Amino acid sequence: MPRNDVDHRLSPPPTDGYVYRTAWRVATGDIGADLELRLDSVARYLQEVGAENLVDAGEAEQHPHWLVQRTVIDVIEPVKFPNEVSFSRWCSALSLRWCTMRVDLDGSDGGHIETEGFWIAMNAKTLTPQRATDTLLERFGSTTNEHRLKWRPWLQNPDQTDDTMPFPLRRTDIDLFEHVTNTAYWHAIHELAPLAPDLVDPPYRAVIEYRRPIKYGEDVTLRWTRRGPEVTADMEIALTVDDEVRAAALLRKL
Repeated sequence: MPRNDVDHRLSPPPTDGYVYRTAWRVATGDIGADLELRLDSVARYLQEVGAENLVDAGEAEQHPHWLVQRTVIDVIEPVKFPNEVSFSRWCSALSLRWCTMRVDLDGSDGGHIETEGFWIAMNAKTLTPQRATDTLLERFGSTTNEHRLKWRPWLQNPDQTDDTMPFPLRRTDIDLFEHVTNTAYWHAIHELAPLAPDLVDPPYRAVIEYRRPIKYGEDVTLRWTRRGPEVTADMEIALTVDDEVRAAALLRKL
């Protein structure tokens, strides 16, 4: 039986309620040498689908800015190039200022990826969470019975790590809040994935939880370790500035 939230499979699609759907072809710039859709590309697609979803729901003007606190990507079967990927996005839980949004990706020629993000509605002027509109709560709430969602971390900061490497930032890694973009964090995961090929042989799970923002000019260090039985050991990862963990991550088999 699952011991913690991170051990649970993501919730299945709803049988009714508001589900946003869209599709587009996988771009050549979004694949790796194996022709598979990269994790950082999945993260970027999630952001674009979310923006489209808000327009479709009529909420883009009221809620243009969102901050992601956690992203879970379950690669059940890789989506490869060439392929058209279809997206289904729905709310799996919500509260007045945040929600978890599930997005499933399905390739026209095969491939299936399940994701969930913990999203916080943000006030761009105060940089604080803002209350969602009643219309958003009603529409997004139509696919879940959980309307009192609370933040609960899935990951612990690694208490010790075995290896380190520097992770230099580029100006293109910075968003409008002057923080490192969600996609850039996944670049860090791709740096480490070749060190654990057994863990990224599908099906597998990748999780990133954001602790505090990273800003351009800060010296970022990647730290990691393998924990658990030798054959199934998770890779625990931390992105740190000095000794402070700014984000925790996990790679594991499903």
